[in-house]
Amino acid sequence: MDAGAPIGIFDSGIGGLSVLRHIYATLPQEHLLYFADSAHAPYGDRDEQQIVERSLAIAAFLIEEGVKALVVACNTATAAAIQAIRRHWPRHIVVGIEPGLKPAAQQSRSGIIGVLATRSTLTSARFIALCEQIAAAGKVSFMTQACVGLADQIEKGELHSPATAMLVDRYVTPLVARGADTLVLGCTHYPFVRPLIEASARHAACATPVVIDTGEAVTRQLIRLLDTGALRRQAGRGAGSLVAYTTADSGALSAAFASLLNMKVAVRQIAVKCVPM
Repeated sequence: MDAGAPIGIFDSGIGGLSVLRHIYATLPQEHLLYFADSAHAPYGDRDEQQIVERSLAIAAFLIEEGVKALVVACNTATAAAIQAIRRHWPRHIVVGIEPGLKPAAQQSRSGIIGVLATRSTLTSARFIALCEQIAAAGKVSFMTQACVGLADQIEKGELHSPATAMLVDRYVTPLVARGADTLVLGCTHYPFVRPLIEASARHAACATPVVIDTGEAVTRQLIRLLDTGALRRQAGRGAGSLVAYTTADSGALSAAFASLLNMKVAVRQIAVKCVPM
């Protein structure tokens, strides 16, 4: 594997940009490929087989583009498909993203933690097992909240609209009212409405909870694995690059890069067929 090869990052849509910004800032010398499967977003409303098929198809495309590592920057895709991706490409670095339950357990004072995520993530065997393991070890309790429609609002760019604020209030208020002092953002879309989440929590509990965003943890794990395989591109070889792909309108993803990350990025629209299972 060539250290100069790119790193592939994919999500169901624009949520993975919250992970990309950490990777881009920490590894500016790396070549990055970002893939937004926006024509099939959100994944949280799809069944597991569909998520696995889409994830394998996108992973196959990025592997064909020559990536040295894959970052599954989607909680739902990680929960449903990361094991299948690793089985198909055992020699590649594959990094997934999971809700930050362990750091939440370490930081919570009340021992009550709220988890905001998609229904698909919350019902996955991977998530349930992780919850049970950490709850037993740390003597904490997790309250889960499926945030139906919230990723859709973020995909549409409605980060501050009254409709989005109403959804956030509906999902956050019951958690903090029941004593949650720590909130886990279990979907990579949700960091983009973090101000609304914090404002809703303050209104309900007169305090700002600890909010756990796992984008930094994913970047640290990626660096560790790159270093283990001597695959990190050296800074002296020049600046990295960023190319983006989408299965939907390229202009929409370009606008998301500009509004969310203040970046001008070339975006290519592409169709990716599912891998037969």
